[in-house]
Amino acid sequence: MKATTWVFATLASLGLLSACGGKSNPAPTVLATVSAVSIDQVAYRKTATIKVQGQNLDKGITVSSTGCTAVSESAGGTATQRTFTCKIVTVGSVVTNVFNANNVLAYQATMTSVLNAQPQVTLGTSMGNIVIELNPGKAPVSVDNFLNYVESGFYVSKIFHRVEKDLVIQGGGYTKDLQLASTSAAIVLESKNGLSNVRGTIGMARTSDLNSATSQFYFNVTDNSAAFDYSATNAGYAVFGKIVSGIEIMDAIRAVPVSTQGGLSNVPVTPVLITSAAQTQ
Repeated sequence: MKATTWVFATLASLGLLSACGGKSNPAPTVLATVSAVSIDQVAYRKTATIKVQGQNLDKGITVSSTGCTAVSESAGGTATQRTFTCKIVTVGSVVTNVFNANNVLAYQATMTSVLNAQPQVTLGTSMGNIVIELNPGKAPVSVDNFLNYVESGFYVSKIFHRVEKDLVIQGGGYTKDLQLASTSAAIVLESKNGLSNVRGTIGMARTSDLNSATSQFYFNVTDNSAAFDYSATNAGYAVFGKIVSGIEIMDAIRAVPVSTQGGLSNVPVTPVLITSAAQTQ
């Protein structure tokens, strides 16, 4: 995962006037040194606290960490300790690097993000409930993205706007009057994660732009691995979970009558609404 970087301070150049000759010489550069980095609560989707300890930390440090987002610095930092917080969005190794003002690595700390249980989301629809088990270990970006939409309430009152009974059912983007809702920024494609587009799995919908997935998702109503999985000749589509309960609801949705509406094909004649979406594990 691409590291998120925070810059704490910059080091200004200092100059001194020579006492004998009048020439300007640079002062000795004082750089930060780091003696310890500690991270508490390294757990998936929890807020972790990163404490950097050392000397001359006010002279400039850069902190980068894989698997952390929403980083902010806590007040009260000193030349010997700086504190940051971030949200853990990966499972497994979390590597934190601290660089001095010359961009030289001053310290590296590796910790392990734990996951007590695979997260599950219950998707309520106008035809019944579907329970989805997510796989953040294989698809951390896609899972975090999906859960962000779930937590914000975005999916409520959206529809399944595409129903192809021998391929997929797709939703999470349009309202029942076929208005496309505004979304957060697109995410990177995670199709090389080893998860396959077999029947009952959920994946991120995208356009021909590989890194264009936002809120829309699809359920594979049949085995689409040959067409949708990553290969040397196919960029593929990113699976990030599977149905663990309610696959009969998926099958009921795939069987509804469809028509062309608002320039979209395969739209259910009677809207299939998402009535609720909540993380239940």
